[in-house]
Amino acid sequence: MSKLTVVAKIVAKKELVTIVKGELLKLIEPTRKEDGCIEYKLYQDNDNSAVFVFYENWESADHLEKHMNTAHFKGFVAAIGGMTEELAINKLTQLA
Repeated sequence: MSKLTVVAKIVAKKELVTIVKGELLKLIEPTRKEDGCIEYKLYQDNDNSAVFVFYENWESADHLEKHMNTAHFKGFVAAIGGMTEELAINKLTQLA
């Protein structure tokens, strides 16, 4: 399988930005140690602090699937339940 890029956009409810940001930051260290994780970067929008974007590169879709089944990822999903306005995950394949 070929490398998989993921762009995930999370928009926190305005009053919960600090809590969501804290939960997002907890994902960084354990995820970067995962087998198959090439790159895992978190960004916050400069104009709207409620908008967060993950830019991720994985060795394969299988590695991403394993990531989504880890305790730290499942814990994150449970922790932010009801705290977001939007959650969009795009799985991308590089064309050029």
